[in-house]
Amino acid sequence: MKDEFDWIKSITPQHSFQKELVAGIGDDAALWSVNEHMDQVVCVDTMVEGVHFTRDTLSSYQVGFKALAVNISDVAAMGGIPQFYLVSIAISPDWNEEELKEIYEGMNELAKTHKMDLIGGDTVSTKGPLVLTVTVIGKVEKGRKLLRSYAKPDDIVFLTGTTGESAAGLDLLLLKTRHAVFTDNEKKWIHQHQMPIPHIEQGRILANSGYRISLNDVSDGIASELNEIAESSNVTIHIQRDKLPVSSSFAELQENGRLTHQLYGGEDYVLVGTASIEDFVKLTEAFQQHSLSLYEIGKVGEAGKTAVYLHKKNEEPELLAKKGFNHFRER
Repeated sequence: MKDEFDWIKSITPQHSFQKELVAGIGDDAALWSVNEHMDQVVCVDTMVEGVHFTRDTLSSYQVGFKALAVNISDVAAMGGIPQFYLVSIAISPDWNEEELKEIYEGMNELAKTHKMDLIGGDTVSTKGPLVLTVTVIGKVEKGRKLLRSYAKPDDIVFLTGTTGESAAGLDLLLLKTRHAVFTDNEKKWIHQHQMPIPHIEQGRILANSGYRISLNDVSDGIASELNEIAESSNVTIHIQRDKLPVSSSFAELQENGRLTHQLYGGEDYVLVGTASIEDFVKLTEAFQQHSLSLYEIGKVGEAGKTAVYLHKKNEEPELLAKKGFNHFRER
């Protein structure tokens, strides 16, 4: 197997049996109708020791925190409210009971923030590395879902936060381990990688607006996420290099390296999406009222052609490939 996304396409059902299904494979989470007012949201993610983390990059507590955070982020990308979670854990002999309790403490800490209940799961042993799978269940008001297929020509492309810091933090952790001494800025990048904060509040503002909004969370990098929106909506997307937001701590990196992290690094768990020009103006005001950031980074181009382009001053547009993190290409 060479490509994670091609594999997913190959196993995607061509029809569904259940009339309650609203959205299945192809978005950040699945949706099905539960009553006349709400749709159920469900998503699942797995973290594998040696692939997504090592003991040198994350503490036990951070493993748990992040495992739940990445799932909550998928609910945020649907405009939803997280409610419940289930945990399946495959435990290898080199993890002791105290470390395992710390994993659950990390999840519990984030769950308390969002008033989520742990309602079940599965515990098994394995001879291989530790494997942690979390399923999150939530809800979103009927008609308020935010799908990748909602982008249209002339929409504004936006971000709800900065990107790239997590990838830079991971580079430092892989180079020095989490036990090393870091500068204040480096600590910020590392923290963004180890304990990302899902943008639930931002997703709720977008959903409650009632506007037509396409949305993705940035798990695999801006380039990959925007390609998914472009493919689902059958449009081209154009982003401007000089409009990509850069945090004050991140400005010290050399520009080319910084841009690579911003576009392809991933694990930022901010939201990227599109909205009409008129609606974006109103959304900006709503975000300001909540002291939250909303950045315009480009526009949606023509329909009928799928591509994402990066525009730089005095240069030809650069085609951005869908080359964020891909499990099978990274082997």
